[in-house]
Amino acid sequence: MYKFLRCSLAVISLLSVAASLNAQAPKKLTQYVNPFIGTGAVKGSLSGNNYPGATVPFGMVQLSPDTRDEPEWDAASGYDHNDNFIAGFSHTHLSGTGAPDLFDILFMPYTGDEKTRAGDAKQPGSRYGSRFSHANESARAGYYQVRLDDHDINAELTATAHAGFHRYTFPRNSSAKVVIDLNHSLKKPNFGCQVIAARFNIVNDHAIEGFRVITGWAKLRKVYFYAEFNKTIKSNDLVDGGTQYFNQQLLNGTDLRAILDFDASDGIPVLAKIGLSTVSCENAKLNLDAEIPAWDFDRVVAQADALWENELEKINVEGSEKQKQIFYTALYHTFIQPNNYADVNGDYTAIDYTVHHAKDGFYSTFSLWDTYRAAHPLYTLVQPERSAGFVNSMISQYDAYGYLPIWQLWGQENYCMIGNHAIPVVVDAVLKGIPGIDINKAYETVKSSSTTDHPGSPFKAWEKYHYMPENVQSQSVSLTLEMAYDDWCVAQLAKKLNKTADYEHFMQRSQYFRNLYDTQSGFFRAKDSDGKWASPFNPLQYGGNGGNPYTEGNAWQYYWYIPQDVKGLIGLTGGDTKFTAKLDTFFTLNSKPGEVNGNASGFIGQYAHGNEPSHHITYLYNYAGQPWKTQYYVAKIMSELYNTSSSGYAGNEDCGQMSAWYVFSAMGFYPVNPASGVYVIGSPAMQKSVISLSSGKRFTILASHRSAENIYIQSAKLNGKPYTHTYITQSDITNGGTLELVMGPKPNKSWGVNASDRP
Repeated sequence: MYKFLRCSLAVISLLSVAASLNAQAPKKLTQYVNPFIGTGAVKGSLSGNNYPGATVPFGMVQLSPDTRDEPEWDAASGYDHNDNFIAGFSHTHLSGTGAPDLFDILFMPYTGDEKTRAGDAKQPGSRYGSRFSHANESARAGYYQVRLDDHDINAELTATAHAGFHRYTFPRNSSAKVVIDLNHSLKKPNFGCQVIAARFNIVNDHAIEGFRVITGWAKLRKVYFYAEFNKTIKSNDLVDGGTQYFNQQLLNGTDLRAILDFDASDGIPVLAKIGLSTVSCENAKLNLDAEIPAWDFDRVVAQADALWENELEKINVEGSEKQKQIFYTALYHTFIQPNNYADVNGDYTAIDYTVHHAKDGFYSTFSLWDTYRAAHPLYTLVQPERSAGFVNSMISQYDAYGYLPIWQLWGQENYCMIGNHAIPVVVDAVLKGIPGIDINKAYETVKSSSTTDHPGSPFKAWEKYHYMPENVQSQSVSLTLEMAYDDWCVAQLAKKLNKTADYEHFMQRSQYFRNLYDTQSGFFRAKDSDGKWASPFNPLQYGGNGGNPYTEGNAWQYYWYIPQDVKGLIGLTGGDTKFTAKLDTFFTLNSKPGEVNGNASGFIGQYAHGNEPSHHITYLYNYAGQPWKTQYYVAKIMSELYNTSSSGYAGNEDCGQMSAWYVFSAMGFYPVNPASGVYVIGSPAMQKSVISLSSGKRFTILASHRSAENIYIQSAKLNGKPYTHTYITQSDITNGGTLELVMGPKPNKSWGVNASDRP
């Protein structure tokens, strides 16, 4: 009895120690990633427009369910959390954009009998799609799973950089069919969308290959695939429109589907591996063989998880479980793109539609009007090698096309949005000393792209009028302000290279914003080519993407867009007191006309966090000596406009920008001028943030006593010394060290208020 009791106590003791050690073991950071955040709006709001499917960092493949047969603007990523239907699983998607495209090479498993297997070939979703429930759906970094209710199939997805991997568990002894749809796309004919050409080729009884050439938001994209299955293809129907071809090897057309039959009687899941390429089916197979040589689905899931863990570990934070879920999902979203779509051998189809080669990869998906503001500055800190790849990919477009990207997708330029915002990305990377970039070539590209007319940027008019007249180019006020900032960036690189004449010229152009300042109304207003103010004028009236002087915003929101010269803007406003008073009005003026643009959401007064023109504005109080108001509004946005639900973002996530704002702000600072190397301090959400730099150094931000109430900075130290500046610099971070912010429940109105302490 005693011996038994002693042994039992020993076992209990060992179990207690094991439980204690397990409780103390740190959670993997990937466990905080929730891909469903931002996938579906609650009524009357935006959500993020994200997808929940499988991808790896900066990978070409984004394998995710499409809940619409023909995705449109309201489900630009292909998925809406409010839907209960899945049309299939396509291999390419956009993350959080305001416009739909891609959705390439849709696969869908289903069950049926011989009489219905071809179905209504023109409506594949109605025949092959399935209802589903979120109760039977799950996702994590690199993995997605759903039960297809209409077919009783469990579908699982994972991905590598250039390939997708599917596992379909069919009901035992059921028919097992897989549809491949080469006509699935955004709603036709939006953006002139149509399939120009497509092909299927049955390679053998386990493999099929093919391609499609499709035009849409990105023009004439070539997408090749090579697919292998773990089971024999018993039979096939190749379908072109309404015409079926049974057990045929080859089919060309424009409206193609393949229906492949498999044996599921053994209970073994059907596995499908699909490689993609922009060059050829041979390269698609090369990508597949290199990245998924075996049939071990779970191993590929584990590899994707490990890739994500490695990237997420570049920033370690301490906060609540909810805060960490928002933070690491935001970091995950930021690292989805830009996408390296060069093949494993370096081949890719360039903007001139010929095959180019890049030994270090070629990146596309540049949503630059959004991402230059915070996502790219974040990449320079924690993805410096990739930042060089991004810049060199932009320069390669310049070499082939004549100017830098505006909005580049699948290697093609779609000219979406305004300005020339590859320029601040290139200049920022060069000025920060990112290795691997030819500085003289970089300067050639930014200067030429600032002097060559192209859609959206008529530089001859810019030089002639010293502002953009509305009757010459619509969106003229926004364009004037944004081009002035880009010119400031060119000037800084000219200065570094001792090109004095260029520096002075572009600095002069960077002040052209003054020519649209109306002293009577106190706003930047549109003029025509004769210098007459456009009227009537309502600073609350919104513009969209043309036909109005303001781009996706109004005069209130664009008033603050002078990041290169905030002191000059303060002067125009009438000094610190009038500047902060106008900011106060901006954040409290709730009047909104009926014409609010669909991109405007997440309102705090006139501030609209759901769209990028507002993103820097909370930090402007620091420039005028009232940093506690910056702290208040930054904390308010983080606590109220980000959450862990499907409506977790206040607007479109926009390829990482909405997420990058949170990542920076939660750590405690933000790049108001993205190319300046200066970060303006706000109110950190995290108790501790550690940035691990590629040099091996670390920069730590401590927020002592941070809580939901303690949002105000009481005092600060940088590397152990008292610190009163309301900003830090790139060198402060890259040199390594510690910024300690002591937080409290009430503003300290004596910290950071002196002119010498301001950015």
